[in-house]
Amino acid sequence: MPNLGTTELIIIGLILVLLFGAKKLPEAARGLGRSLRIFKSETAKLRDDDEPATVVQAQQVAPAPQQIATPAPAAEPSAEEQARVLEEQAARLRAQAGAQKPQ
Repeated sequence: MPNLGTTELIIIGLILVLLFGAKKLPEAARGLGRSLRIFKSETAKLRDDDEPATVVQAQQVAPAPQQIATPAPAAEPSAEEQARVLEEQAARLRAQAGAQKPQ
């Protein structure tokens, strides 16, 4: 893409003012700024979620002979699985409410 000089930028600005009007441009710029701010915060949240959790290192102690190894706890369900379960519960509650409603 060729470099835009000052003259080209002024011409583009004048065309925008003619097309959209002087009153609409500040509103559009404000809306664009808000959108970019929201986008920036959401991408920061995604970056924070992707960072690996810090692992606390525990002291390693040899288990006593009489101790029995316990199974590891089940992994937490993913967000999609949690959403599916909640949707199923909501559907059941709606069905119960519909069955209890007198006609």
